[in-house]
Amino acid sequence: MTYDPVSANPLGGNPLATRADMRRALADLFDPLLPYFSDGSARVRLDAAGAHFDRAAADLEGFARPLWGLAPLAEGGGEFAHWDRYAEGIANGTDPDHPEYWGAVRSKDQRMVELAALGFALALIPEKIWNPLDRRARDNVIAYLKHARRFDYADNNWKFFRVLVDLGLDRLGVNYDRQLTETYLDQLDGFYIGDGWYRDGNVRRIDHYIPFAMHFYGLIYARLVDDERADRFRERAALFAKDFRHWFGTDGATVPFGRSLTYRFACAGFWSALAFANVEALPWGEIKGLCLRHLRWWADKPIANRDGILPIGFCYPNLLTSESYNSAGSPYWAFKAFLPLALGDDHPFWTAEETPAETMAAAVPLRHPGMVMIPVGGGVVALSSGQENLQMRCGTEKYAKFAYSSRYGFSVEADERGFAGGAFDSTLAFSEDGVHYRVRETNEEAKLAGEVLYSKWSPWPDVTVETWLLPATPWHVRVHRIVTPRPLLTAEGGFAIARRDLDADTLEATGGTAYAIGAEDFSGIVDLGSGVAREGLCQKALPNTNLMVAKTIVPQLRGTIAAGETILACAVLALRDTAAAGSVWAAPPGAPPIAELAVLVRDKGETVSAIQAPGQMR
Repeated sequence: MTYDPVSANPLGGNPLATRADMRRALADLFDPLLPYFSDGSARVRLDAAGAHFDRAAADLEGFARPLWGLAPLAEGGGEFAHWDRYAEGIANGTDPDHPEYWGAVRSKDQRMVELAALGFALALIPEKIWNPLDRRARDNVIAYLKHARRFDYADNNWKFFRVLVDLGLDRLGVNYDRQLTETYLDQLDGFYIGDGWYRDGNVRRIDHYIPFAMHFYGLIYARLVDDERADRFRERAALFAKDFRHWFGTDGATVPFGRSLTYRFACAGFWSALAFANVEALPWGEIKGLCLRHLRWWADKPIANRDGILPIGFCYPNLLTSESYNSAGSPYWAFKAFLPLALGDDHPFWTAEETPAETMAAAVPLRHPGMVMIPVGGGVVALSSGQENLQMRCGTEKYAKFAYSSRYGFSVEADERGFAGGAFDSTLAFSEDGVHYRVRETNEEAKLAGEVLYSKWSPWPDVTVETWLLPATPWHVRVHRIVTPRPLLTAEGGFAIARRDLDADTLEATGGTAYAIGAEDFSGIVDLGSGVAREGLCQKALPNTNLMVAKTIVPQLRGTIAAGETILACAVLALRDTAAAGSVWAAPPGAPPIAELAVLVRDKGETVSAIQAPGQMR
């Protein structure tokens, strides 16, 4: 029998509908880690791959991240047979004389990230990991945490990590400089935009770090501290929930956008944190459904290695889409989804009947992240303009494409000299020589006018592109006005879909159109009367470039534009229902005149909040 990688998924076969199901899921995900604990229990090393930080910090990551789920489990009365190993590991990891010492914390050190989980666990369940320690071990733990909090943390969600360490120290009755805590809480307030939305620092990024970091930690604070800040964190989360629910399809999938997607079902962490902090931002049945449907969505994906370990990747193991800070233990931030295990079985999150998912009735514009959310076949497409990330690997693909899909994800490019073979899904690429290429990386302007997104960007300093993105459910329309002093080759892609085996896909490409029917989906792109002739192409993308599936096809339009001004326009469609796609494909929407779009943006355009942060992470 041929091995099926899905069979190794620890969530497989779990209905994920009850508190008992969630407890089982946590145990099934954690147990494969046990053979990889070191002799002194302070380190968990899962493979030989490296991150930009040292090996000791990576081993600490593997040790600490499961605490995001294990601590709530214990708080809620759940059984866990290995607290002795965690107590031993904490004692040894903070002992400078022990061979498994985690190493001294330095400024902006990865250890700061992982100590947040330890601070959280100490605040929640000291009886499991603190009470068993002797006096020397306790002194070492306190000294280690107090030393770590002296340094500056990165100017983003990391500032919450000192706050979480301090919550742990508070629970232990330790004295420390509380002004440092207040300073960071004030600075975190400075990242707040309004309407429930934050930035992740003074950068042009509003991604999943807003729900699974900024709000997640704020809601933990709100549960553990009774002050005015806690009230503000609750109020902001309640506002945010009303927008963030539109990032999820009826099948539970969320729109994968931005960095750190290897944390997988941490994307349910916001809904879990609402329950943890007892914030009924939406009816409890709806919060429960958003959380549990997302967990269930992962249950049939090949997200685990043969031994049940979660590798770096998204829907399958993939280092190509990772960040330089991803180590083998990084994926276990996924355990943030398990905060509801801290709640009793009489909490309304658990007693409420799960509300069935509802499809958005129409497109939903979100000015702060610069998105228009479109319901498509039970999934969600996010049109996007205004965000950027020039600091991280594949940051352009993760933040600056025109569209992101809960079903089709996005692809990254694997060859910077690969214009001819580039995937360019949801992207307009330019090339001078047919080898190297440029795509949208940053935006000079980004505005939202009703449901229309506008951006102005430059692939080269002397080339200007204006782009309008319009929903036309289930399609979307793109219009570009390009001004260039020289001829350029262009390639514009639709959505990447999974290929059939043995090259059994249906591929059609003619003048001005291209579509593909793959394993389960239809994807097409059609020219809408551009100023130049464009030819259709079905691009078989390089393997392992897409988040969702390893082998994809991308329908594209390719053509050469002359020096001067050129208008390009197209409509893009992707559907799971290949039979219905035929009738929809036969009736594409039209593209509004440029003059009409320009007037709309001039009169009604509001600047996207994401672009209003001029800073860059250093």
